[in-house]
Amino acid sequence: MSKPSAEAGALDPKGLIREAYRIEGVDAAQCRSIFLDWALSAPMDQDTNAALSALLERYGPMHPDHPMTGVLRDGLAGGVRPRRRGGWRARPRSE
Repeated sequence: MSKPSAEAGALDPKGLIREAYRIEGVDAAQCRSIFLDWALSAPMDQDTNAALSALLERYGPMHPDHPMTGVLRDGLAGGVRPRRRGGWRARPRSE
């Protein structure tokens, strides 16, 4: 078992991403759960996009078809902010 580099350790202090790549038969849903745990435990001052880019650079070329690689790419692409769909403010009011 190789020891993670200092940079990888700083980006993934719990080793969650590293271990996800080592789990045989892991699926996308499990990788999303692991990613969420990683994101919630990341320091508030960490540049998440830079961390995701570095993690993809480290693990992506070795595991291009791994579900975690897809999850990291999706995380880097960012999510769409949910829009308001209605509610009491959207309904017409009588005065």
